[in-house]
Amino acid sequence: MSNALYMDNCYLKEFEAKVESVKDDKYVILDKTAFYPLGGGVAYDTGVLLKDDKEFPVVYVGKFNDKISHEVSKPGLKQGDKVIGIIDWERRYKLMKLHTAAHLLASIFHNNGNALITGNKIEPDSARMDFSLENFDRAIIDEYAKIANELIQKNAPVKIHYMNREEALKIPDMVKLANKMPPEVEILRIVEIEGVDKQADGGCHVNSLKEIGEIEILKIENKGKSNRRVYFGVK
Repeated sequence: MSNALYMDNCYLKEFEAKVESVKDDKYVILDKTAFYPLGGGVAYDTGVLLKDDKEFPVVYVGKFNDKISHEVSKPGLKQGDKVIGIIDWERRYKLMKLHTAAHLLASIFHNNGNALITGNKIEPDSARMDFSLENFDRAIIDEYAKIANELIQKNAPVKIHYMNREEALKIPDMVKLANKMPPEVEILRIVEIEGVDKQADGGCHVNSLKEIGEIEILKIENKGKSNRRVYFGVK
C-alpha cells in the first residue's frame, strides 16, 4: 500500500494528509497515513488528527476493502480537510519492540524446536504467541528466551526490503506461520533480522535488536495437542 507510510518508515511520528472521506462522522480515510491498522495479530495505533487548532482523537484504526480507516472520537472532519496526524509514540514503540521480539522468538523456536506459529496477539501491555510445539517444557522455553536475549546483546540490525513473491518463497523458513501463507501479492515486504531471520511481514519494527531491551517469559499455557501458548514481555 503506497499510502501506508509506516511500511517504509516505522519511526514516522507525525505526517500531513488530506481527508478523502468521512463516514458516520467518525470513520476517516486519508490520502496517506502513518497509523498502523489492526492486523497480523498486532494492535492498532492511536493518536490524534489535528485540523487547525482542533484535535480529533484516533481511538481505533482498521483496514477495510484495502483502505485504512481511522475512527475518531468526535465529529467535525470533512472531505478535503488538511490534517496533521500524530501517532501515540509510546504505544507504537512498545508494539514495535514486542513485534520484533516476536519475530526473534519465532525464529529460535523454529530453528531449535521445529515449531511453527499457530497464533499471536500483540498489545502494548500483553503479548502472546502460540506454537506447534511437541515438547512443552518451561526450562526449554526459558532457554530459548536466553538465546534470544544473547542475540539482542549482539545487536543485529533489522532491515525492511521488498522481494518478488516467487523468489521470496524459495528462501527456506521464510514462512513460519502454520497453515497460512503471505498475501497473494506480487511483491512481498520482508523484515530481516540480519543473520538471524527473514519473514514476510507488513508490520512495524525497531531498527536494531538492542532496542528491544530484554525479553521476559511471563507465563506458558497448554492450549491442546501441540498448541502451546507463550506470554512474553520486554523490559
